[in-house]
Amino acid sequence: MAAARLGRLLPGSSVLFLCDLQERFRGSIVAFPQIVAVAARLLQGCRILGVPVLVTEQRPDVLGPTVPELGAQDLPRIPKTAFSMVGAAGPLLGDPKIRSVLLCGIEAQACILQTALDLLERGLDVHVAVDACSSR
Repeated sequence: MAAARLGRLLPGSSVLFLCDLQERFRGSIVAFPQIVAVAARLLQGCRILGVPVLVTEQRPDVLGPTVPELGAQDLPRIPKTAFSMVGAAGPLLGDPKIRSVLLCGIEAQACILQTALDLLERGLDVHVAVDACSSR
C-alpha cells in the first residue's frame, strides 16, 4: 500500500534508477531526446550529491546499449529481462539506509510502473520523475 505521505529525497538515503534508456527506443519513444536530457541532468545532480545510481538495459542484445548522451558510460549497466528493475538492484536495495528511489526512464506503462509497484511493496518511497519518463 502506498504511504499517506511523500517521503524526502535526501542524498544519504536515496538512489537514482535510470531505466532502459537504450538506442533501439530512440525512434519510437515519444519525446525521447527530451527525456534523455532530463535524465542526464538528474544523473549529474546525483553525481554531485553522491547519490548511488542504477542503470539498467532491457535485453541489450536486442535493444542495444544505453544512449551515450545520458552520460552514464562510466557506470555499470545491469542487463534485465523482467519489467521491474528491482531484481537488478541487488545490494542497493539491501542497504538499510536507502529509503527513497528517484525513478525515470522507459517505458512508463511497463518497466516504470512495475518497478514503482515493487519498490512500494518493499516499503520504499518512490519519486517518479515524470519529465524523464515516456512510452511508445
